[in-house]
Parts: sequence; structure tokens; C-alpha cells
Amino acid sequence: DALELTGDMTAAAEGAGATLDSVYEVLVGGENAGYAIKVVASGSQGSIEMMVGVDGEGAVNGVSIVSHSETSGIGTNVMGNEARFQFQGKSAADGTLAVGSNVDAITGATVSTRGVTTGVNAALAVAGAMG
Repeated sequence: DALELTGDMTAAAEGAGATLDSVYEVLVGGENAGYAIKVVASGSQGSIEMMVGVDGEGAVNGVSIVSHSETSGIGTNVMGNEARFQFQGKSAADGTLAVGSNVDAITGATVSTRGVTTGVNAALAVAGAMG
């Protein structure tokens, strides 16, 4: 079941430039092991809906694109495993993630890359707002 969204959680996502959809607690052996956070960010052709896994240490352990309307063969390259893998292990300790500094743009798809980066930043902010 999804957790009840609080104003702090919603505000954290909005402050990072995305919309919070839902948050799920990940339990391992009955203990909190992190969160699966569903956010929606803007890409070049519309919304990018993604699920971001954040572990108990506050680091990204996965990014999965749920839906998008990016240009096939260009913006969709950002949705591939290799492009999403660069977010693995990133946390608030890395500062705000930004294309060109600590995130590599996918050639020809900078706006799409920024959209996914915004979503990851928002998920990290939401996880931080939950303590």
C-alpha cells in the first residue's frame, strides 16, 4: 500500500521541480529498507513518469521509467539502462544533481536527461523530507 502523502513530502518534490505521485515503503524482514517514490517531471515532449528507488541510506538504487512521450530514438535513449545507471548510488550528499556537472547528458537528448534528473532530485528530496 502507498504511504499517505504529507505536505512536506509534496512540497519537497515540488521544490525540486517535479510532482509527487506516490510513495511506497520497502520492507526487508519487517524493517524499513528504503522507499519506492513515483514522481512526474517534464521532458522535452511531455511528462516523464518514473519510479525511483531510494535505499535506507538515502542513495538511489534504481530508476524505472513508467511512461513518457519523448521522441523515439532520441529522447527515449535516456530511458535506457545505461543512461539510468548513472544515478545509481547518488544521494543528497552529492548535492543537487545537474546535467553537465554530476550527470552526463545523453547526446541529442539533453532536455529529456534533465527531466529524468529532476525526477531523481525530487525523489531524493522526498526521501529526505521523511527523515
